[in-house]
Amino acid sequence: MRKAMRFMTSLALAGALTAPLAMQARDKDDHDRDKHRVYDRSHRDYHDWDDRENNAYRNWYGQTYQNRQYRDYNRLHRKDQNAYWTWRHNHPENDHDRDDRH
Repeated sequence: MRKAMRFMTSLALAGALTAPLAMQARDKDDHDRDKHRVYDRSHRDYHDWDDRENNAYRNWYGQTYQNRQYRDYNRLHRKDQNAYWTWRHNHPENDHDRDDRH
């Protein structure tokens, strides 16, 4: 009987200690579901890749490669990725998530 009570107490304590971690992980997953961070090598900063960034990328891609079939950012060659980030840094009115703006 004592072992069962000790086990139940340990189980309750473990649940109480891990519940905040589980809640924090769930909140982060819900908030960042459609977003991830991308490192800009040439400018040495990070950008949140969300819907706004995706739209900016599609705009840049359409201007830059007018007659080419669309290609995801992750599939671009590094020099083309660098060209995109240079364009983004030259259009700061659309770049609200850069780390170096603090």
